[in-house]
Amino acid sequence: MSETVNPAGTAGADEARARLAAVRTEVAKVVVGQDAAVSGLLVALLCRGHVLMEGVPGVAKTLLVRTLAGALAVDTKRVQFTPDLMPGDITGSMVIDSHAGELSFRAGPLFTNLLLADEINRTPPKTQSALLEAMEEGQVSVDGTSRPLPRPFLVAATQNPIEYEGTYPLPEAQLDRFLLKVVLPVPDRDAELEILRRHAAGFDPRDVAGAGVRPVASPADIVAGQQSVQQVQVSPEVAGYIVDIARATRNSPSLSLGVSPRGATALLHASRAWAWLAGRDFVTPDDVKALAHATLAHRLGLRPEAELDGADVNQVLASALGSVPVPR
Repeated sequence: MSETVNPAGTAGADEARARLAAVRTEVAKVVVGQDAAVSGLLVALLCRGHVLMEGVPGVAKTLLVRTLAGALAVDTKRVQFTPDLMPGDITGSMVIDSHAGELSFRAGPLFTNLLLADEINRTPPKTQSALLEAMEEGQVSVDGTSRPLPRPFLVAATQNPIEYEGTYPLPEAQLDRFLLKVVLPVPDRDAELEILRRHAAGFDPRDVAGAGVRPVASPADIVAGQQSVQQVQVSPEVAGYIVDIARATRNSPSLSLGVSPRGATALLHASRAWAWLAGRDFVTPDDVKALAHATLAHRLGLRPEAELDGADVNQVLASALGSVPVPR
């Protein structure tokens, strides 16, 4: 077995982990105060998952993805989702080759390592669903032929939480395909002052390379990390803790939709990646709690009467977490 695919704790895994940790430093050269979002994107990459990023306009959602791609030396493409966007505009379609006089496949922007799906909730469900096969199976089927996507592959979708006119809320099946939902907050005063200081000094958000961002990791490091994460141990007690959290959400009187088995599995995978990034080869209950809200909250559905009473999904999830005994 080659050095870069050895289990967590070996030299190859340590090198990959160190390079991925250096990505945070590179991203911080451009994006201020969004460390949790950077962590979420790295966890998703290590789990072969996808991220839904939510935040008001101007909190650097697009800039974060572009900067991350530069630090990882991966191919990235951006699609602005609009009401008239068609599935073929994303996946690609069959076109007539004028030279050969026959149909040939023209790949869409989905054929990349890191796809930025900007304002995904502005396009109709038919186009949103074009992402389902790609996100779940890593391939695209067009004209009866399945075409594999590049590896690694991650969809980073953004949506605006305050502007609902002209939007199409993501259906549960689509939300369930996202490993994590990361909320990008408005930065605090010190972070915002730092943003202004950088702009006053001439920072251009359209020129990430000009800000000094350099590739410090590669697709090979991501693949090595993915394989190492698979070696992180999950004890029966911690696995039971995850299952009990999922079951607690299903039994909550405030929720019409609890966490599915897919959600419980997602929490297990995310917790392993979190533990590996921290330099451990085993998952603790604290790892599970650290990832629970980002992994589970977007999979829950509030009952109408709970909404009328002012209940919040995160509050209900916190209550469910508090009701489950933490294993020693």
